[in-house]
Amino acid sequence: MTIVTLAVATMMAAAVHAQPASKLPVIGILATGQQRTAPPYPALERALRGLGFVDGQNVRIVFRMAEGQIERLPGLAAELVRANVDVLVAGGTLPSLEAARRASSVVPIVMIAVDFDPLATKVVSSLNRPGGNITGVFVRQIELTAKRMEILKEIAPKARRIAILSDPFTVDQLKMAESTARSLGLHLQPLEFRKPPYDYAAAFATAAKERAGAALVTVGPLFFRDRARVVEIALQQRIPTMFPLPEFADAGGLIAYGANLDVTFASAAPYIDKILKGVKPADLPIEQPKSFELVVNMKSAKAIGVTIPPSVLLRADRVIE
Repeated sequence: MTIVTLAVATMMAAAVHAQPASKLPVIGILATGQQRTAPPYPALERALRGLGFVDGQNVRIVFRMAEGQIERLPGLAAELVRANVDVLVAGGTLPSLEAARRASSVVPIVMIAVDFDPLATKVVSSLNRPGGNITGVFVRQIELTAKRMEILKEIAPKARRIAILSDPFTVDQLKMAESTARSLGLHLQPLEFRKPPYDYAAAFATAAKERAGAALVTVGPLFFRDRARVVEIALQQRIPTMFPLPEFADAGGLIAYGANLDVTFASAAPYIDKILKGVKPADLPIEQPKSFELVVNMKSAKAIGVTIPPSVLLRADRVIE
């Protein structure tokens, strides 16, 4: 080998080694929550690992958490788009999805619609063929609201007045509760919050003053964020309260009926997998959970003097002693 040939070979080898490593696909996760380790995001990461996606090895997972501050979501969504994510996961709330939609009409978006109806809000054109750049999972809270009202009547059969906590994010659930209350012969007392910070103590005090026999909490991002506080005040006022997600019962709430968030968020992983393999969101039907959890907290029941009927206990998926 001549000196010139050797020099050329050396230069070519150096050029090869100077090339950047293959770009890892990037999954961006936008959330209203406070931290990556808080439920249900670890469940989503576990599901991704089950499909072969390991953060830092063959994929990068980038989180942007709003720490409960809804107004931060648009800026965080824009950050993820600027980071050139290959798929953007909008977790749980309508504000997170709206922020993702405004940030990009091109980047594939996997929504996890926990507290809103993507059809009623016209986010997608249909569940079978969503169209556009959005697909994902949808928990139909309107029907669940009616079921919660029915269970609440079982555990508080003497109640004729039911208080309901709602806010701008849960208007559709309030309407369903009003309709269900009429069919059950109950009077509904709306406790509507307009803007943060929410004064839960004042709301439950009003419910107690008006002699509400029970209360219902709707599914909303701020109610979920503040679940420990909401549960605490409901117990202080000794008002039997139905909560919308198992996590509320885990925090001490009397009873909860709803989708398991760990399972719901984990079900977004197959969508991410398919999109990263080239499938378009428009061609992926939106799925809905097929099972829901009824959780009873007997410790809280004893604390406020409520007897849970055997009919409810027999149907409970979990009983917290």
